[in-house]
Amino acid sequence: MSITRRNLILAGGLGTAGLTLAACGGGSPAKQDEDVTDITVVSGNNPWVQGLEKHLDRYAEETGVAVHLDTYGNEQLNDQYKVKLNASDDTFDVMVFQVQDVAREFARNGWLLDVTDRVEAESDWGWDDFQEAAREAVTVDDVVLGVPLMTERHVVYYRKDLLEKAGMAVPTTLDELEAAAEALHDPGSGMSGIAMRGQAVAAVTQFSSFLYSFGGDFQADGASALNSDAAIAAYDYYGRVLREFGPEGVTSMGWVEASALFAQGRAAFYLDADSQAYTFLDESSSSVVETVDFAPFPAGPAGSKPYSIVPWTAGINSFSRKQDAAWKFITWATSQGMLTTLMSEDTLPSPRQSSWDDDAAAGSFPAGLVTNVQATLDGVVGHDRPQVEQVAQAREYVGAPIIASINGEDVPAAATKADEQLQELIDAEAPA
Repeated sequence: MSITRRNLILAGGLGTAGLTLAACGGGSPAKQDEDVTDITVVSGNNPWVQGLEKHLDRYAEETGVAVHLDTYGNEQLNDQYKVKLNASDDTFDVMVFQVQDVAREFARNGWLLDVTDRVEAESDWGWDDFQEAAREAVTVDDVVLGVPLMTERHVVYYRKDLLEKAGMAVPTTLDELEAAAEALHDPGSGMSGIAMRGQAVAAVTQFSSFLYSFGGDFQADGASALNSDAAIAAYDYYGRVLREFGPEGVTSMGWVEASALFAQGRAAFYLDADSQAYTFLDESSSSVVETVDFAPFPAGPAGSKPYSIVPWTAGINSFSRKQDAAWKFITWATSQGMLTTLMSEDTLPSPRQSSWDDDAAAGSFPAGLVTNVQATLDGVVGHDRPQVEQVAQAREYVGAPIIASINGEDVPAAATKADEQLQELIDAEAPA
């Protein structure tokens, strides 16, 4: 369903009316933001909240507003939100959510406050300082649903010792990556040329960068585009390199299995999210601490177009009666100073460009990763999965041709079936 600002205003208005009626029935109606002394923030257990928690006492001292923090596991978080918001729960104010998984559903239901005007009005706070892909990621149908808290990009992990020994340059194109993976593939000695996710659903997010770099996308002009020439070429490439130069049993590998293979020194290349970098720099779990390096996503026929997503976003509960106080807290928690501090002290990958331009903050990250971030500011795509409400179902459809390709089956036929299935999903969510 298309989400418009009018949808949100109407939904939010109904919610407010409901609150007023309920309040009238139980006594005097509460007035928003009057004498607010505390707010409640609900979040998944993520790096942003872990880093921010130790600064909350300072916020209370500076503003007189105490912050109560409730955290949940990811799956439990979404269930909690749906139960509470279906009941128009106003007992929490700031909602930290996974924008790609729930934003469309939450917005359609009127559960998230439209903050478009608020982000544009805060000139000193600096909405423009947030990276373009991050701003794109939290904007659905021209409505800003929250503020990005952290970012994550596709990156190439590679064994620099193997490339140096073979006299190879770091691949800058997908053709070069395939050639290098072929040259370094040596299954007889336990070395795979390349490792990536091969499980159908898990592989979808990583397949996205290949899809974009071949010139495709999951959807185009509101319709499924899974059987476009670009999509079929991307499916063919992704499956072929894993089939011919990947590890045995790759169709059962998610990021846990594939990253473990690379950490054990059993793959020359590994392509996945840059949030996994510290896994390979930890001597307790990695044998490639001294030999791993990082490179930007290689260019395909349409250039290098990796995903750059926002795993977590801070929004406002539309039923909250402390919405101004919630917004004030969000601007403090996502200020240039706070996000740079969290990046420096807690290695939080900040969504603000100024954080990455700060030498002290960027110095907390491996130099290769910082170079990758700076090199991929242009051309990145702010989503890594179909943009529909039923994301889990859509990922199953998109993932089927990946498996067909790895198994050497008919990719165009699998892509056509997936395209029809995704289109049915899109049609079902379209406005009546």
